[in-house]
Amino acid sequence: MRRRSLLLAAVPAGLVTLAACGDDKSSSDKASASPSASASAVPPPKIVEGPLPAITAGTKFGEKPTVAKGTGDPSKDLAVKTVIAGGGRTVAENDFIQANYLGQIWSTAKVFDNSYDRHRPLVMQLAQGSIIDGWRYALVGKKTGSRVQIAVPPTWGYGKSGNPQAGIKGTDTLVFVIDLIDSFNSKSSVKGTAVPQTDDALPKVGTNTDGSVPSVKIPKTDPPKQLVSNYVLEGDGDEVKAEQTVLCQFQGLVWASGKTFQRTYGSGRLSQFAVEQMQQVVKGLAQGVTGKKVGSRVLIVVPPDLGYGDTPPSGGVIEKGSTLVFTVDILAAM
Repeated sequence: MRRRSLLLAAVPAGLVTLAACGDDKSSSDKASASPSASASAVPPPKIVEGPLPAITAGTKFGEKPTVAKGTGDPSKDLAVKTVIAGGGRTVAENDFIQANYLGQIWSTAKVFDNSYDRHRPLVMQLAQGSIIDGWRYALVGKKTGSRVQIAVPPTWGYGKSGNPQAGIKGTDTLVFVIDLIDSFNSKSSVKGTAVPQTDDALPKVGTNTDGSVPSVKIPKTDPPKQLVSNYVLEGDGDEVKAEQTVLCQFQGLVWASGKTFQRTYGSGRLSQFAVEQMQQVVKGLAQGVTGKKVGSRVLIVVPPDLGYGDTPPSGGVIEKGSTLVFTVDILAAM
Protein backbone atom coordinates (compact mmCIF):
# COMPACT_ATOMS: atom_id res chain seq x y z
CA MET A 1 0.00 0.00 0.00
CA ARG A 2 1.36 3.42 -0.94
CA ARG A 3 1.73 5.79 1.99
CA ARG A 4 0.38 9.30 1.66
CA SER A 5 2.77 12.04 2.69
CA LEU A 6 1.97 13.45 6.13
CA LEU A 7 2.78 16.93 4.85
CA LEU A 8 -0.40 17.28 2.86
CA ALA A 9 -2.88 19.68 4.35
CA ALA A 10 -5.50 19.05 1.68
CA VAL A 11 -5.89 18.12 -1.98
CA PRO A 12 -3.22 20.00 -3.98
CA ALA A 13 -4.27 23.48 -5.04
CA GLY A 14 -4.15 24.08 -8.76
CA LEU A 15 -5.66 20.68 -9.52
CA VAL A 16 -7.27 20.57 -12.95
CA THR A 17 -9.38 17.61 -14.02
CA LEU A 18 -11.13 16.83 -17.27
CA ALA A 19 -14.31 15.52 -15.72
CA ALA A 20 -16.42 18.54 -16.59
CA CYS A 21 -14.39 20.37 -19.19
CA GLY A 22 -16.31 22.45 -21.68
CA ASP A 23 -14.11 25.40 -22.52
CA ASP A 24 -11.38 27.50 -20.92
CA LYS A 25 -13.93 28.89 -18.45
CA SER A 26 -14.96 25.46 -17.18
CA SER A 27 -15.75 25.13 -13.49
CA SER A 28 -13.01 22.50 -13.32
CA ASP A 29 -10.46 25.28 -13.66
CA LYS A 30 -10.97 26.29 -10.03
CA ALA A 31 -8.47 25.28 -7.39
CA SER A 32 -9.82 22.37 -5.40
CA ALA A 33 -8.01 22.94 -2.11
CA SER A 34 -9.64 24.86 0.72
CA PRO A 35 -7.31 26.17 3.45
CA SER A 36 -8.27 24.87 6.87
CA ALA A 37 -9.53 27.33 9.47
CA SER A 38 -6.34 27.04 11.47
CA ALA A 39 -4.19 27.68 8.41
CA SER A 40 -6.09 30.85 7.48
CA ALA A 41 -6.02 32.22 11.04
CA VAL A 42 -2.30 31.72 11.73
CA PRO A 43 -0.08 34.80 11.29
CA PRO A 44 3.25 34.56 9.41
CA PRO A 45 6.10 33.34 11.62
CA LYS A 46 9.26 35.12 12.58
CA ILE A 47 12.10 33.23 10.87
CA VAL A 48 15.23 32.59 12.93
CA GLU A 49 18.45 30.66 12.28
CA GLY A 50 18.16 28.15 15.09
CA PRO A 51 18.51 26.18 17.19
CA LEU A 52 18.57 23.12 14.93
CA PRO A 53 19.88 19.62 15.74
CA ALA A 54 22.96 18.33 13.92
CA ILE A 55 22.80 16.21 10.77
CA THR A 56 25.13 13.37 11.75
CA ALA A 57 25.07 11.21 8.60
CA GLY A 58 23.81 11.40 5.05
CA THR A 59 25.13 14.92 4.74
CA LYS A 60 25.19 15.18 0.96
CA PHE A 61 22.30 16.44 -1.17
CA GLY A 62 20.06 13.52 -2.09
CA GLU A 63 21.29 11.25 0.70
CA LYS A 64 18.90 10.16 3.43
CA PRO A 65 19.99 12.18 6.47
CA THR A 66 20.32 11.08 10.06
CA VAL A 67 19.43 13.90 12.45
CA ALA A 68 20.29 14.12 16.15
CA LYS A 69 17.72 14.64 18.87
CA GLY A 70 17.02 18.24 19.68
CA THR A 71 18.74 19.60 22.77
CA GLY A 72 17.05 21.99 25.13
CA ASP A 73 13.89 23.81 24.18
CA PRO A 74 13.19 24.52 20.51
CA SER A 75 12.48 28.02 19.31
CA LYS A 76 8.90 29.27 19.38
CA ASP A 77 9.68 30.81 15.99
CA LEU A 78 10.32 29.05 12.68
CA ALA A 79 13.99 28.03 12.52
CA VAL A 80 15.38 27.80 8.97
CA LYS A 81 18.91 27.01 7.80
CA THR A 82 20.25 26.47 4.29
CA VAL A 83 22.64 23.56 4.84
CA ILE A 84 23.65 23.27 1.17
CA ALA A 85 23.11 26.24 -1.13
CA GLY A 86 21.82 25.33 -4.57
CA GLY A 87 22.18 27.31 -7.77
CA GLY A 88 18.84 26.61 -9.42
CA ARG A 89 15.62 28.54 -9.78
CA THR A 90 14.31 30.57 -6.86
CA VAL A 91 11.15 29.08 -5.41
CA ALA A 92 8.14 31.40 -5.20
CA GLU A 93 4.79 31.26 -3.41
CA ASN A 94 2.35 28.92 -5.21
CA ASP A 95 5.12 27.15 -7.12
CA PHE A 96 5.07 23.37 -7.19
CA ILE A 97 8.19 21.82 -5.73
CA GLN A 98 9.76 18.41 -6.12
CA ALA A 99 11.67 17.45 -3.00
CA ASN A 100 12.97 14.62 -0.88
CA TYR A 101 12.55 15.07 2.86
CA LEU A 102 12.80 13.51 6.29
CA GLY A 103 10.69 14.62 9.24
CA GLN A 104 11.19 13.79 12.92
CA ILE A 105 10.08 15.02 16.34
CA TRP A 106 12.41 17.43 18.14
CA SER A 107 12.14 15.92 21.61
CA THR A 108 12.50 12.24 20.67
CA ALA A 109 14.21 12.17 17.24
CA LYS A 110 11.45 9.79 16.17
CA VAL A 111 11.22 9.81 12.35
CA PHE A 112 7.56 10.01 11.39
CA ASP A 113 7.89 10.35 7.62
CA ASN A 114 10.50 10.38 4.85
CA SER A 115 10.49 10.12 1.07
CA TYR A 116 14.00 8.71 0.69
CA ASP A 117 12.92 5.17 1.60
CA ARG A 118 10.04 5.37 -0.88
CA HIS A 119 12.42 6.43 -3.68
CA ARG A 120 9.73 8.83 -4.80
CA PRO A 121 10.14 12.57 -4.15
CA LEU A 122 7.19 14.64 -3.04
CA VAL A 123 5.56 16.90 -5.66
CA MET A 124 3.46 19.53 -3.93
CA GLN A 125 2.35 23.13 -4.27
CA LEU A 126 3.63 25.73 -1.80
CA ALA A 127 0.20 27.18 -1.28
CA GLN A 128 -1.92 27.85 1.77
CA GLY A 129 -4.07 24.83 2.55
CA SER A 130 -1.95 22.48 0.42
CA ILE A 131 0.98 21.86 2.72
CA ILE A 132 1.87 22.69 6.32
CA ASP A 133 2.64 26.37 6.75
CA GLY A 134 6.15 25.75 8.09
CA TRP A 135 7.23 24.47 4.69
CA ARG A 136 5.48 27.26 2.85
CA TYR A 137 7.18 30.03 4.79
CA ALA A 138 10.59 28.32 5.00
CA LEU A 139 11.07 27.38 1.36
CA VAL A 140 9.86 30.47 -0.50
CA GLY A 141 13.00 32.27 -1.73
CA LYS A 142 15.21 29.18 -1.60
CA LYS A 143 16.93 27.88 -4.73
CA THR A 144 16.52 24.42 -6.20
CA GLY A 145 19.51 22.23 -5.52
CA SER A 146 19.49 23.39 -1.89
CA ARG A 147 19.25 21.33 1.27
CA VAL A 148 17.21 23.17 3.87
CA GLN A 149 16.74 22.20 7.53
CA ILE A 150 13.82 23.61 9.48
CA ALA A 151 12.25 23.31 12.93
CA VAL A 152 8.50 23.86 12.85
CA PRO A 153 6.58 24.74 16.04
CA PRO A 154 3.01 23.40 16.30
CA THR A 155 1.55 26.74 15.22
CA TRP A 156 2.92 26.27 11.70
CA GLY A 157 2.76 22.48 11.74
CA TYR A 158 -0.26 20.45 12.84
CA GLY A 159 -1.55 22.86 15.46
CA LYS A 160 -2.86 21.95 18.87
CA SER A 161 -4.47 18.74 17.58
CA GLY A 162 -1.18 17.31 16.29
CA ASN A 163 -1.32 14.21 14.11
CA PRO A 164 -2.10 11.22 16.35
CA GLN A 165 -1.80 8.74 13.48
CA ALA A 166 1.85 9.74 13.08
CA GLY A 167 2.50 9.99 16.80
CA ILE A 168 2.74 13.78 16.70
CA LYS A 169 1.35 15.59 19.73
CA GLY A 170 -0.07 19.11 19.66
CA THR A 171 2.99 20.34 21.55
CA ASP A 172 5.62 18.78 19.28
CA THR A 173 8.10 20.83 17.29
CA LEU A 174 8.99 19.05 14.06
CA VAL A 175 12.41 18.93 12.40
CA PHE A 176 12.68 18.51 8.64
CA VAL A 177 15.59 18.12 6.25
CA ILE A 178 14.45 18.98 2.72
CA ASP A 179 16.34 18.48 -0.54
CA LEU A 180 14.80 20.83 -3.13
CA ILE A 181 15.15 19.00 -6.44
CA ASP A 182 13.11 21.17 -8.77
CA SER A 183 10.30 23.69 -8.95
CA PHE A 184 7.57 24.43 -11.47
CA ASN A 185 5.11 27.20 -12.19
CA SER A 186 2.58 28.14 -14.84
CA LYS A 187 5.35 29.19 -17.23
CA SER A 188 7.19 25.86 -17.06
CA SER A 189 7.79 23.71 -20.13
CA VAL A 190 9.71 20.50 -20.65
CA LYS A 191 13.16 20.72 -22.20
CA GLY A 192 13.36 17.38 -24.00
CA THR A 193 14.99 16.56 -27.33
CA ALA A 194 12.85 17.12 -30.42
CA VAL A 195 11.68 13.93 -32.11
CA PRO A 196 10.96 14.05 -35.89
CA GLN A 197 7.23 14.22 -36.68
CA THR A 198 7.12 12.39 -40.00
CA ASP A 199 3.58 10.97 -40.12
CA ASP A 200 1.44 13.30 -42.24
CA ALA A 201 -1.71 11.59 -40.94
CA LEU A 202 -1.07 12.90 -37.42
CA PRO A 203 -1.15 16.42 -35.95
CA LYS A 204 2.09 18.42 -35.92
CA VAL A 205 2.94 19.93 -32.53
CA GLY A 206 5.16 22.91 -31.78
CA THR A 207 8.44 22.37 -29.95
CA ASN A 208 8.70 25.70 -28.09
CA THR A 209 9.92 25.47 -24.50
CA ASP A 210 9.02 28.94 -23.22
CA GLY A 211 5.85 27.94 -21.38
CA SER A 212 3.52 29.32 -24.06
CA VAL A 213 0.94 27.10 -25.72
CA PRO A 214 2.43 24.83 -28.43
CA SER A 215 0.89 25.07 -31.88
CA VAL A 216 -1.14 22.10 -33.09
CA LYS A 217 -1.87 21.56 -36.79
CA ILE A 218 -4.49 18.85 -37.28
CA PRO A 219 -4.55 17.31 -40.80
CA LYS A 220 -7.73 17.44 -42.90
CA THR A 221 -8.01 13.66 -42.86
CA ASP A 222 -9.91 11.06 -40.88
CA PRO A 223 -8.46 10.51 -37.42
CA PRO A 224 -6.76 7.25 -36.43
CA LYS A 225 -9.04 4.65 -34.91
CA GLN A 226 -6.42 3.49 -32.40
CA LEU A 227 -4.78 5.37 -29.55
CA VAL A 228 -1.67 7.34 -30.53
CA SER A 229 0.96 8.39 -28.00
CA ASN A 230 4.12 9.84 -29.55
CA TYR A 231 7.01 11.89 -28.25
CA VAL A 232 7.29 15.45 -29.54
CA LEU A 233 10.08 16.32 -27.09
CA GLU A 234 11.67 13.30 -25.39
CA GLY A 235 12.91 13.80 -21.85
CA ASP A 236 15.35 11.71 -19.84
CA GLY A 237 13.35 11.17 -16.64
CA ASP A 238 11.80 7.99 -15.29
CA GLU A 239 8.83 6.49 -17.09
CA VAL A 240 5.41 7.37 -15.67
CA LYS A 241 3.79 4.46 -13.85
CA ALA A 242 0.07 3.74 -13.73
CA GLU A 243 -0.08 4.30 -9.96
CA GLN A 244 1.57 7.73 -10.07
CA THR A 245 0.28 11.30 -10.06
CA VAL A 246 1.44 13.53 -12.90
CA LEU A 247 2.17 17.27 -12.82
CA CYS A 248 1.86 18.72 -16.30
CA GLN A 249 0.98 21.41 -18.78
CA PHE A 250 -1.61 20.26 -21.28
CA GLN A 251 -4.12 21.26 -23.91
CA GLY A 252 -7.04 19.36 -25.38
CA LEU A 253 -8.55 19.91 -28.82
CA VAL A 254 -11.29 18.30 -30.89
CA TRP A 255 -9.92 16.66 -34.05
CA ALA A 256 -12.90 17.51 -36.27
CA SER A 257 -13.14 21.21 -35.45
CA GLY A 258 -9.67 22.03 -34.12
CA LYS A 259 -11.33 23.83 -31.21
CA THR A 260 -9.64 23.86 -27.83
CA PHE A 261 -11.78 22.61 -24.95
CA GLN A 262 -9.28 23.04 -22.12
CA ARG A 263 -5.66 23.99 -21.54
CA THR A 264 -3.25 25.08 -18.85
CA TYR A 265 -0.63 26.75 -21.04
CA GLY A 266 -0.91 30.50 -20.56
CA SER A 267 -3.67 30.14 -17.97
CA GLY A 268 -1.65 30.79 -14.82
CA ARG A 269 -1.96 27.25 -13.49
CA LEU A 270 -0.72 23.69 -13.90
CA SER A 271 -2.58 20.39 -13.95
CA GLN A 272 -2.03 17.58 -11.47
CA PHE A 273 -3.91 14.30 -11.84
CA ALA A 274 -3.68 10.72 -10.66
CA VAL A 275 -3.29 8.39 -13.62
CA GLU A 276 -5.59 5.81 -12.00
CA GLN A 277 -8.34 8.42 -11.58
CA MET A 278 -7.90 9.67 -15.14
CA GLN A 279 -8.66 6.12 -16.28
CA GLN A 280 -12.22 6.80 -15.14
CA VAL A 281 -12.46 10.11 -17.03
CA VAL A 282 -10.46 9.99 -20.26
CA LYS A 283 -8.97 6.51 -20.43
CA GLY A 284 -6.89 7.30 -23.51
CA LEU A 285 -5.15 10.21 -21.79
CA ALA A 286 -4.22 7.98 -18.84
CA GLN A 287 -2.93 5.29 -21.16
CA GLY A 288 -1.10 7.84 -23.29
CA VAL A 289 1.04 9.24 -20.47
CA THR A 290 1.75 5.85 -18.87
CA GLY A 291 5.21 4.64 -19.84
CA LYS A 292 6.34 8.02 -21.15
CA LYS A 293 9.42 9.70 -19.67
CA VAL A 294 9.17 12.63 -17.28
CA GLY A 295 10.47 15.75 -19.01
CA SER A 296 8.72 14.90 -22.28
CA ARG A 297 6.08 16.54 -24.46
CA VAL A 298 3.70 13.92 -25.78
CA LEU A 299 1.10 14.00 -28.55
CA ILE A 300 -1.87 11.83 -27.60
CA VAL A 301 -4.75 11.16 -30.00
CA VAL A 302 -7.70 9.59 -28.22
CA PRO A 303 -10.39 7.75 -30.22
CA PRO A 304 -14.00 8.08 -28.98
CA ASP A 305 -14.08 4.70 -27.22
CA LEU A 306 -11.16 5.81 -25.02
CA GLY A 307 -12.48 9.35 -24.59
CA TYR A 308 -16.01 10.56 -23.92
CA GLY A 309 -17.71 8.33 -26.48
CA ASP A 310 -21.41 9.17 -26.74
CA THR A 311 -21.53 11.03 -23.39
CA PRO A 312 -19.44 14.20 -23.80
CA PRO A 313 -19.53 17.02 -21.24
CA SER A 314 -22.58 19.19 -21.75
CA GLY A 315 -22.36 22.73 -23.02
CA GLY A 316 -18.91 22.43 -24.57
CA VAL A 317 -17.31 21.89 -27.97
CA ILE A 318 -16.91 18.11 -27.61
CA GLU A 319 -19.63 16.27 -29.54
CA LYS A 320 -20.66 12.64 -29.47
CA GLY A 321 -18.08 10.38 -31.06
CA SER A 322 -15.32 13.01 -30.98
CA THR A 323 -11.67 12.12 -31.38
CA LEU A 324 -9.58 14.20 -28.99
CA VAL A 325 -6.06 15.56 -29.43
CA PHE A 326 -3.86 16.29 -26.41
CA THR A 327 -0.39 17.72 -25.99
CA VAL A 328 1.03 17.03 -22.54
CA ASP A 329 4.24 18.37 -21.02
CA ILE A 330 5.08 15.87 -18.25
CA LEU A 331 6.88 18.04 -15.71
CA ALA A 332 7.04 15.62 -12.79
CA ALA A 333 5.49 12.45 -11.39
CA MET A 334 5.16 11.05 -7.89
